[in-house]
Amino acid sequence: MDGDRVEIDGGVMEGGGQILRVSTALSCLLGLPLRVRNIRAGRSQPGLRPQHLSGLEMIRDLCDGQLEGGEIGSTEITFTPGKIKGGTHTADTKTAGSVCLLMQVAMPCVLFAASPSELRLKGGTNAEMAPQIDYTVMVFKPIIEKFNVTFDCDIKRRGYYPQGGGEVIVRMSPIKELSPINLTERGTVTKIHGRAFVAGALPIKLAKDMASAAVKCIRKEIRDLYVSIQPVREPDNQAFGTGSGIIIVAETSTGCLFAGSSLGKRGKNSDRVGIEAAEVLLGNLRHGGAVDDYLQDQLIIFMALANGVSRVKSGPITLHTQTAIHFAEQLTKFTESCSPAGWIGSWGSSGVILQRTVIKAPVTSQIYCCKIG
Repeated sequence: MDGDRVEIDGGVMEGGGQILRVSTALSCLLGLPLRVRNIRAGRSQPGLRPQHLSGLEMIRDLCDGQLEGGEIGSTEITFTPGKIKGGTHTADTKTAGSVCLLMQVAMPCVLFAASPSELRLKGGTNAEMAPQIDYTVMVFKPIIEKFNVTFDCDIKRRGYYPQGGGEVIVRMSPIKELSPINLTERGTVTKIHGRAFVAGALPIKLAKDMASAAVKCIRKEIRDLYVSIQPVREPDNQAFGTGSGIIIVAETSTGCLFAGSSLGKRGKNSDRVGIEAAEVLLGNLRHGGAVDDYLQDQLIIFMALANGVSRVKSGPITLHTQTAIHFAEQLTKFTESCSPAGWIGSWGSSGVILQRTVIKAPVTSQIYCCKIG
């Protein structure tokens, strides 16, 4: 720490925008002044991109905080949080930057706002290197609601690479505390469904081809379940630009959700898009965990804020998850009501159970990761 300011190295571990999202969200929640250096040093184009800057500006505004170094390309920022307030908050990447990543940084903060909040998020809804909005609605939302959170996610308009132009409105009321979750029993797969979409100038045949290829791939391994993937053309008044893709979700008898998704692009065969999504889904089902690889890291901050012990069984821990845990530990150790954070156990190629204990929301005390199997 530099005086009372927590120092964060944004170039370690995952080395990307996730470090910025986790650190600034916890800074806002815990009232910790923050300096982040080497922002996105692990990326080919380091520094703040439009989506990162718009997320920072929204966090600044929703807590009446102070932000220095908030410029495109900046590799260092300082942030001093104020009191989190409700109301309407807008973030516009003005690019195809992911609205789902904007949601990741803002949502934990407004859960503890003084009044109900509305987040107006503009950019790409179905973008590479980020969750698709369909994943957020079909997987993230129902699992996060197990923490005793409720929120509405209204997709006003979809936006695709390179122009963006999408808009999503998220509405939520503040809560006193998050409930802990226990996701350790996967159960059996009871349903597989999804949607294959096209928008703009693309023909519906591409969506049908994606869906057909995905179903054939899944049936090579799972023969006793009907697989329903709906080909969809997005209405012209609800989509901006041209795009295509697919998401497939598997539901289990214990309420677990797993997904596989893929996006189309110029020169990429539609069958390949469908097969990619199916293979991702099947891979997530093979590892025996109770969450898929893309949900792991998104759960960490909510586990940290929950008032009690949360336990989640996953497949092999991803680098994004390790990064989220590392920075959750680093920031929470500076709060007076925290015990020293630390790991016990280890992880390997088999499934693991992430366990976190909390003294009092919204502050983390300890994090545990225990190898199983």
